Amino acid sequence: MPGDLLVRIGAIVFIIGALATLATITPLFIGTHPLPTAAYLVCMLMGVGFLLALTGLLRSALAQRRRTRLSATATPN
Repeated sequence: MPGDLLVRIGAIVFIIGALATLATITPLFIGTHPLPTAAYLVCMLMGVGFLLALTGLLRSALAQRRRTRLSATATPN
């Protein structure tokens, strides 16, 4: 499917962002100094990964819909 690679990449980027989020909130719970700003910027990858995966799902759905329409018009009733 056309969007499968985007879904996989989006899942990996989302997981990286989720791990960064856990890493940035952990110091707040254990009472140490917060991580630098760069760590918080990596947390934004969570949203980027979600958007990539959603785009891949939409591409797959549109391709499947297009394929279904083509097969429906190719076979006469």
